Formats: sequence, structure tokens, C-alpha cells
Amino acid sequence: MSDLLKTPLYEQHQQLGARMVDFGGWALPVNYSSQVEEHLAVRNNAGVFDVSHMTVTDITGADTLKFLSVLLANDIHKARSTVGKALYSCMLNEHGGIIDDLIVYYLRDEHCRMVTNAGTHAKAMAWLEQQAATFNHLNVTEKPQLALIAIQGPRALEIIKTKFTDDIARTTAKLKRFQGAFTENRANDIFISRTGYTGEDGVEIILPAKDANNVWQQCMDNNIQPCGLGARDTLRLEAGMSLYGADLDEMHSPFESGLSWSVALNDKDKQSRDFIGSGVLRSSPKFQTIGLILEGKGVLRGHQPVLNENHIIGKITSGTFSPSLQKSIAIARIEIPPCLALDSIVKVQIRERQVDARVVKYPFI
Repeated sequence: MSDLLKTPLYEQHQQLGARMVDFGGWALPVNYSSQVEEHLAVRNNAGVFDVSHMTVTDITGADTLKFLSVLLANDIHKARSTVGKALYSCMLNEHGGIIDDLIVYYLRDEHCRMVTNAGTHAKAMAWLEQQAATFNHLNVTEKPQLALIAIQGPRALEIIKTKFTDDIARTTAKLKRFQGAFTENRANDIFISRTGYTGEDGVEIILPAKDANNVWQQCMDNNIQPCGLGARDTLRLEAGMSLYGADLDEMHSPFESGLSWSVALNDKDKQSRDFIGSGVLRSSPKFQTIGLILEGKGVLRGHQPVLNENHIIGKITSGTFSPSLQKSIAIARIEIPPCLALDSIVKVQIRERQVDARVVKYPFI
């Protein structure tokens, strides 16, 4: 692990006995004890994740909204209704393929904050800088000095609002779903958003690295379960949330990746939007994304072929055994045609055997 990047909470993970792995060049916990226990803690109570490997970038200047209108497949102007409103979107290349998926927070016309994936850091930042170069009044500022902690679960908000320090508790209490805000003391540079990657309610806290241990310790003091990458993956898949590098890539558009809801081809006045990759998105997609639940025994995994009437029509992009459903679930990308009806049965090739899987609408829970 000596050659890997480490988050500010690396020592805390070690002290808790976490099993550390290389994740995109970062040393991160995959689990602390039982992955299933961590998963169910988030579904039933509350869990905390160190996601400080994510990239936080501030976009500032008079051209901020103009820049994001060209850069993003979703319309940043949707977020102007509420200060701190979060918008999920993809950045596309000229061919409509996904460079990265991200969250952007509208703070004011001259300032938006963006959170992008760790595994795409180099290419995403290079793309941002390349596109920003054509704007005269714009600054793209990466914030590596910030950590990110996600607290998720049905009891997460209750615990934070009653047990955490006053500034974090008060700010959390004011937030609506998919909204973020700085705490009252702006000098602390703590930004809290009611967002997450688990399908549960909760918050994501962006804060200076030097303060990360204090928030983490508050979680430990209040018996919030520390959770690793393993539980994060099963939770997000149950919630039907895409993973870049598995369900999303530069070869496929949002329409081919189950993210049509995140694309705004027209603005609020129903006028056509012109953003990077928009021209390609106006042509018919060649693929569709479906949900699958395994009918029998086995585990669905990424890259397993999906067959219909003895013909391979696609493959699984993400698959796992769902601790909540006690069944194997998957997201798959298949060709168009065929257009498969819900509850129809396809075959999945698991090693030497073919097993039945039912086509379902996701999220799975």
C-alpha cells in the first residue's frame, strides 16, 4: 500500500481492522468485518463511508453557467431554482460517449461545485481544462485539500441532527433532498449535501482534510457502522445506480446506459440545447439497459453474456447477490432490437451453464 494514495482517514481504517485494497490508485477499505452486516446497517440504521478519493472541483467566474451548459448533458439552469441544488449529469465526448458522471451543485451564477469520480480523475480534469480554455471568464479549481465523508441510512439524519456538533446538525436540519449548503461559519469550509450513492437518505460532507477525523469520530461515538467499498457496491446496485467503468463508458451514450432521465435535449422553453455530444444523442440508440433477477441459484456478474432465443444479445455490466432481496440481481446492456417486455425470461451464461433471469425494472428495492 506504500505506493498508493491515502485519504486523511487511512490510519483510522487501519485501527478498525479494515481490509484495504487498491481502488483506482487509492488505498481504500473494502470491508471492516462482514460486508453483509455493513450493507444491512445502511439499509436498517446508518453507515459511514470514506469517499475522500472523489474529486471536488469549483467552477467560478462570469462564464460558469455558460460553460456548464455546453459541458453537461443535463441543464444546469434547472438547479437555479434553489441555492445549493444538486444536479446529476454526464460529461460527454463529441460522439455522445460518457467521459464521467457527476454531481454539480448550483451555489450562484458565478460559482458551482462539482464532484467527479476518482477513477476518471486524469481524463475528467484534462477534459474540463480543455473545454474551459475557450472561455475568458472562468476558473476551474480542483480542491485536493478537501475530504468527503458519506453518512447514509434511514436513521442517518436523526443521528446527525441530535448528536453531532451544532454547525453540522443545524445545517443538516435545513437541507431538502438533493440540496447542499455550507455551514454557518464559512471559515470552516464545511459543505453538507443531502445526497448519496446507496438509495437511502443521508448526507455527504465535504470538509478540510484536517477536520475529517473529527467527523469520523462523531460517527464512531454514535455507533454508526463504518462501511467499505463492498457494501457501497451492493447498496448502489440494489438502488439501480450506475458505476463508471462498468455500466458507463465512453463507448455508450446515456440513452444506451439507462440514464435518459439525466439528459435535457431541450431547455425549459422547449428550445433545443446545443451541448457537447448532443447531435449524436438525437439519433436512435443501438442499445438499451435492463434489470435482471436470477430465477435460480448462482450469482450474476459483470461481463456474463445475455442470450435470447439462443442468440447473444448483450452482457451484464454489473451484477451481485443482493443482501436485501436474497436474490442475485444485475444491470445488463442489450442490443435494440429486441425490445424485451418486463417479466420476460432471458438466459445468462454462467461458466458452462445457462440460467434463467427475469427482466425487471430497476431500482431493485
